[in-house]
Amino acid sequence: MKITSFLLILSILAMGCSKPSYKKNEIINSEKEAASETSIFEIPSNQKLSIDQQIASAVLAAPIEGRGEAMVYGYSESGEFMMLREGSNDFICIADDPQKDGFQVVCYHKSLEPMMARGRELAAEGKTREEKEEIRNNEAKSGKMPLPEHPATLHIYYGENAYFNEETDAIENAKYRYVVYMPYATQETTGLPLAPNESSHPWLMFPGRYNAHIMITPEN
Repeated sequence: MKITSFLLILSILAMGCSKPSYKKNEIINSEKEAASETSIFEIPSNQKLSIDQQIASAVLAAPIEGRGEAMVYGYSESGEFMMLREGSNDFICIADDPQKDGFQVVCYHKSLEPMMARGRELAAEGKTREEKEEIRNNEAKSGKMPLPEHPATLHIYYGENAYFNEETDAIENAKYRYVVYMPYATQETTGLPLAPNESSHPWLMFPGRYNAHIMITPEN
């Protein structure tokens, strides 16, 4: 009798122990179904947004308090770069270029505009990256191209599979980055490493150059 009771108890315990594996299978199946549903949705590529949508998406890169009055650049129906909205604060935002793969919107302090605008001009002239850097470096040294007198930040949302959700007015699948420009800053003057110590840690890029800047890419 005692042996029978003992075996009965073991049987009950065994049945109880089998439940987690059943739940695990449920979780695995649910994950597979979710993945299947997600794969049905195709991520928009090279979105062609309306002017209002370009403005709405571009300003999301700016600090919240700066979005309402920021100047916004974007693209016409024919793909021409143009001003979409005049601004009255210290921020300039640029909408995603639908002619380029991936998604990118930026917003930066207006003191960076001479450098950014010059870069756009040189790109329109067909200059290579190396040529643009040499020209801007020389113009910065001569004073022809003004540089910010204080640290100035560029904010950016970007990603190969990122896109603007037209239903929720939110940017999906994107990373966020802060780029703090400090012309001619060096490791010695800032105490920053020249490569991130760990993921998301700040580091100094292009030390000693006109476009030296601190890179900060938070983990999402």
